[in-house]
Amino acid sequence: MSISDSDSSSHVGESKTFRQITRDRLLYEMLRSTKTKESKSTWKVLIMDKVTVKIMSYACKMADITEEGVSLVEDLYKRRQPLPSMDAIYFIQPTRENIVMFMSDMSGRSPLYKKAFVFFSSSAQKELVAPIRRDASVMGRLCALSEMNLEYFAIDSQGFVTDHERALEELFGENAEMSQNYNTCINTMATRISTVFASLREFPYVRYRAAKTIDASTLMTLRDLIPTKLAAAVWNYLSKHKSSIADFPQTETCELLIVDRSIDQIAPIIHEWTYDAMCHDLLLMDGNKYVHEVPGKNGSSTEKKEVLLEEHDPVWLELRHAHIGEASEKLHDKMTNFMSKNKAAQIHGRGGGELSTRDLQKIVQALPQYSDQIDKLSLHVEIAGKINNMIREQRLRDIGDLEQDLVFGKAGTTELINFFRTNHNTSRENKLRILMIYAALYPEKFESDKGNKLMQLAGISDDDMIAVNNMRCLMAAQDTKKSSSGFKKLTFEMHKKKPTIREEREGEEQKKWTQFRFYPIMEDLLEKLSKGNLPREEYPCMNDPSPSFHSTPVSTPLRNTNSAPHVPAVSVRSRRGGTWARPRNSDDGYSSDSVLRHASSDFRKMGQRIFVFIIGGATRSELRVVHKLSSKLQREIILGSSSLDDPHTFITKIKMLSQDISLEDLQI
Repeated sequence: MSISDSDSSSHVGESKTFRQITRDRLLYEMLRSTKTKESKSTWKVLIMDKVTVKIMSYACKMADITEEGVSLVEDLYKRRQPLPSMDAIYFIQPTRENIVMFMSDMSGRSPLYKKAFVFFSSSAQKELVAPIRRDASVMGRLCALSEMNLEYFAIDSQGFVTDHERALEELFGENAEMSQNYNTCINTMATRISTVFASLREFPYVRYRAAKTIDASTLMTLRDLIPTKLAAAVWNYLSKHKSSIADFPQTETCELLIVDRSIDQIAPIIHEWTYDAMCHDLLLMDGNKYVHEVPGKNGSSTEKKEVLLEEHDPVWLELRHAHIGEASEKLHDKMTNFMSKNKAAQIHGRGGGELSTRDLQKIVQALPQYSDQIDKLSLHVEIAGKINNMIREQRLRDIGDLEQDLVFGKAGTTELINFFRTNHNTSRENKLRILMIYAALYPEKFESDKGNKLMQLAGISDDDMIAVNNMRCLMAAQDTKKSSSGFKKLTFEMHKKKPTIREEREGEEQKKWTQFRFYPIMEDLLEKLSKGNLPREEYPCMNDPSPSFHSTPVSTPLRNTNSAPHVPAVSVRSRRGGTWARPRNSDDGYSSDSVLRHASSDFRKMGQRIFVFIIGGATRSELRVVHKLSSKLQREIILGSSSLDDPHTFITKIKMLSQDISLEDLQI
């Protein structure tokens, strides 16, 4: 079983990111704790299920795990070789099936391993653990039975998912209200969210988007109540943590806002023009994996190489949230700067003479960091070049301008019709995305034949038409009339209302790049929440905060009443530094320039954390917003969601909302 080498390196003496705290808990609180006097073996076997192996792979490198004395990683459900002289570490979910497998491994006269350390990813019910305690042979071999309360997937230094890829379908689909998956999805999501707070030792004020009623003819349904139900379930688990977890806060230390995808249907499908978003949108990457061709060992043929675009790469760290145009410019400057400076240094070292192949080999061997730097710079130059070619070939600038003009009310039906009539070569997916944006803004336009004619003019397929209609259904979760049967169905008859047009924001980036005007609604919500201006009737609180909670100015760190005077209120876990790395020189054209520009004075002095959770999938633009606002608001913001979706994935999920559509039916 392989564990991906994702970035999670920790720096001694520094404040730690959300992902680093997760990593440290897994490596030190769990793996290192097994190095006891009872355990005689130096090396151990680590056994995980399909969920916990993903948790581990998002946070740790395989080298990190090996360093903590793990020589072998195994799958709980695969046939394993008996290793009776070795101890085993079980990191598993507390399910009946997993405990049965564990008992099978460790009970009887011939156990697979000598001793066992068991760590559950979330709280275990007493009746599930009872069989272990009743079996004398197992108890004699058990060195630890503990709840880690860590069942989330740290995808970023400020982001996590609960790995519910089908949440949109299971919670918002046509038959969601009658499905058994509805409550299961809510409860599992709540369990995993609660383990985030258990890991960070944070106790939040839980706020959520309230269900709205239009008038007496509307009927509130389970779909309207999704954020309310999730907030209640999370609050229930947090209340239990207060009494069951040592040093868990007894008073509120942070804020949590729970919303669903209906707050902003445009963010998942509009073309987001940052380097990060363009990579995932246009290159169809597998998660953060990018595959490119490099020269083979024999020098003639090429071979495929897989790289991870993650935070351990300083070039990626700097450029990921920059407009693709700015990223391309910076990459060109960095490459030019790097080559000129290092070439000059090399020539100077030889007195100005030409460098032979042997000399170059010696330089690379003596300074291996140069090879790594040129490889990374070349990689990003290649990626940016490929993206820019696709932008030109697909005429994405014209598409992007139309999308943004629609969002900000500067274009309407006339401009849309003209675009479809004059741009026949536009891809089917791009035309679909424009129509989905238009349907979210002007749902009433699709109540009659006008919508069908517009879709026919665009030339989209039948299942694409389903996506457009379902887009309006998602938005209509709160605005749909009651059917004659008393149940609210996915219907297209909605109250006419003015479209929600975003107000344009002025800034240097917006002036320089016309496609950089869009911002997700989440940005407004987080700014209002931080300032205490989020409307209570729209976003109530499960645990009403005291009047003084929002009275402290944002610029002043909030205090813990149990602490000594002038000590900022922080969680028990280590407070992290900023998303941006520690100050470092950037003259080599490789290190992150934005590190210096965005470095905060000291993130340990920031106010209380803000957590926001989006049911139904988050976007790259929303992840960008939490990084940006953490610096602006001087509060660390952590984004959680059921999944992190790229446009192609989100469109597929929207199509799945219809009852009669299966994955096999879709044109993907």
